[in-house]
Amino acid sequence: MNSKINKQKDENSGLHPLNKHHASYNFTELVEVCPELKSFVIINKSKIETIDFTNADAVKMLNKALLQKFYGITHWDIPKNYLCPPIPGRADYIHNIADVLSSSNGGIIPKGKSIRVLDIGVGANCIYPLIGHKEYGWYFVGSDSDAFSVKVASQIVSANDLSNVIDIRYQANVLAIFKGIIKPTELIDITICNPPFHSSAEEAQFGSSKKWKNLGYKKTVKPVLNFGGQTNELWCKGGEVGFITRMIFESIEFKERSLWFTSLVSKSEHLNAIYVALKKAGVVSVKTIQMTQGNKVSRLVAWTFLNEMQHIQWSLKRWK
Repeated sequence: MNSKINKQKDENSGLHPLNKHHASYNFTELVEVCPELKSFVIINKSKIETIDFTNADAVKMLNKALLQKFYGITHWDIPKNYLCPPIPGRADYIHNIADVLSSSNGGIIPKGKSIRVLDIGVGANCIYPLIGHKEYGWYFVGSDSDAFSVKVASQIVSANDLSNVIDIRYQANVLAIFKGIIKPTELIDITICNPPFHSSAEEAQFGSSKKWKNLGYKKTVKPVLNFGGQTNELWCKGGEVGFITRMIFESIEFKERSLWFTSLVSKSEHLNAIYVALKKAGVVSVKTIQMTQGNKVSRLVAWTFLNEMQHIQWSLKRWK
């Protein structure tokens, strides 16, 4: 495994090849599995069925329909004003971490409950564990510092009879990331995280304004967070770079108990600071994978403290 930072680029300009959401939404089929969606379906100027993506209730109902149709999740709901993420982008992260795991397994994606994934900041929506388990059969641990999010996510897991494969844990220390969550004898194959993007509430509101502009709304229209989000989901001190940097240095303590660590990075200009932190932390290898959904571009950064031989030994011991 290369000891220097390796910036990998995704050759595709769109979603991952294994992503189920390449095609436009078929609202006829989605309404069949989720009749409540019908009242939110509209016809746009191009005479195409869609929804009003500035309407939080419409976005939530679309998510509910997508989860039921493509992943067999029959019970899913989140409280008002909690983060309601777009399903295609979340599925892309899952498929890309599957590729990261395959790089430690001779190009073969490891599947089944023996693969343990830790989702930092699982949120009330519990999206990553739901999609990840349904796609690859992995076992998920989801952590969150918001007690109500933990309660709601746990209810979703229980309602879908997934308690034996998804474990939701409360992070009591808001300054900790892995500490208090990864148990003393527990091994994690890969961690994932969608960190708070913004450094303040004002910055989060500005980001929402830009989103509305991209959707074609005038500045005179008061922006709202159409995908919702509580404070801990949207912003934190130091913003994205600050959170990921803390994660990198805390990961040192768990360098032999997790094969891979990963995080989404929303802005390319944040990468250099993240690479500096990774170098200081003494990681062995770094992968950067670009992900695209429509006009939105993000990237996944993955790092490991283990060398190539240790990766082979890990996969032989746990995945075979």
